[in-house]
Amino acid sequence: MSKEEAPAAKSGFGPKKTLGVFALAMINVAAVLSIRNYPSMAEFGWSCIGWYIIGTVLFLIPLSLAGAELATMMSEKGGGVYAWCKEAFGEKGGFVAIFCEWSNNLVWFPTVLAFIASTLAFALSPSLGSNAIYLFVVMMIAFWGTTVIAYFGEDISTRFQNIGVILGSIIPSILIIFLGVWWWASGATIVLPHFSPEQIIPSINFSTLPFFATVILLFAGMEMAGFHALETRNPKSDFPKAMALSSVIIFICTVLATLAIAFVIPAKQLSLAAGVMQAIQYFFNAAHIPSAIAPMAVLITIGGVVSLAAWLIGPAKGLGVVAEEGNLPPLFNRTNKYGSPVAVLVIQAVIGTVISLLYVFLPSVNQAYWILSAITVELLSIVYILVFASVIKLRYSQPDAPRPFKIPGGMAGIWIVGGMGAFGVIFSFIVGLMPTGQFSASETFAYVAGILIGTFLLAVPPLIFLKMKKPSWVEKGGAQP
Repeated sequence: MSKEEAPAAKSGFGPKKTLGVFALAMINVAAVLSIRNYPSMAEFGWSCIGWYIIGTVLFLIPLSLAGAELATMMSEKGGGVYAWCKEAFGEKGGFVAIFCEWSNNLVWFPTVLAFIASTLAFALSPSLGSNAIYLFVVMMIAFWGTTVIAYFGEDISTRFQNIGVILGSIIPSILIIFLGVWWWASGATIVLPHFSPEQIIPSINFSTLPFFATVILLFAGMEMAGFHALETRNPKSDFPKAMALSSVIIFICTVLATLAIAFVIPAKQLSLAAGVMQAIQYFFNAAHIPSAIAPMAVLITIGGVVSLAAWLIGPAKGLGVVAEEGNLPPLFNRTNKYGSPVAVLVIQAVIGTVISLLYVFLPSVNQAYWILSAITVELLSIVYILVFASVIKLRYSQPDAPRPFKIPGGMAGIWIVGGMGAFGVIFSFIVGLMPTGQFSASETFAYVAGILIGTFLLAVPPLIFLKMKKPSWVEKGGAQP
């Protein structure tokens, strides 16, 4: 049974066309712009500019262009990367892409939740950051609270993200940039060496290669707006504008705020810092405004919650479309009157809660998180390889399909853009297998094997579900009041 032949129960709860350019751009900014990356990048000094340029050229620009073409080409289809990859490679390709994006979240959720809880502790009492009970309670409030917001549909969740991304990501980034400018203009000591063009060039060697994957995927999430195609008022014009706007905001805020921190905090201090708030604390103390630390902690906490919301809602919506089309058991195929995939939201919240519980209360499990964190890189690489392959393949398989936004340059242009993006993520996949310095030579084989096995186990379920697929999986779905 096709999607169009799904039971009528779905039809009464169609999505409303509420999203415009600004809302779509804020969805991408919420998913991508992360203040917690600034200190680790600032450690590289002037060469952080070179690293950001590599990530921009090999990933941010190609993904923005590919996402704009695919989203406008399939503006009447929900599911984001699922719809894009399915159009190019059939159900298997689409299902694998969205499932990898969704399953990587299950490992990532506890890490961002821990960041939210530890950041908020700086606004309450920094000592709470080492209290397991406090961490778990705040993590669960953030996780389930965001899930509840997603339950009430696109209108509520988008308003929350629009306000939250401004308060929690853009405003703190601008404040850090202004402080950096003030620091420089006041004649205070700049801890970076005197600028010269060659200092922008990053040092690429075996010790920094694993970092390459991190830099490329710093901009992961630019496809999030695509999950909201069915709720977009004028997707043919709004998607390209939103991609351009979000790209500019993300690049400017990221580069300038990172340099502002690098101006003030010595690299040795950054390398020893336990997290972003330690860097922020040092920054504001050096600027003689320690009273700003607690308010900034609240704003950055909001930014963390908004980032969580973007990644929690987007892939869940995509997986909801998969279930709606009968590719998952009926358990997954439940939406409410707001059009939210409540079954998927609850399932991922339960799994995320269990992993978070282990993460907080069993410290020995944290050692395995080095492998699990690497697995998230591999899973995201699979997603983006499929996306870039899709935009290229569809130019051949559907050359005459309407493309309101089209990557310029004809077939040469699509190969340059898609090829650069594919090269970036394939290289990220390869270097993502390289162990960090804390693994001995004897542990390297087990480390690589663990990553490959874990990636396989989290990527293969779609193929199993498609083998098990039954016609009744569509018929038993439907919206719930």
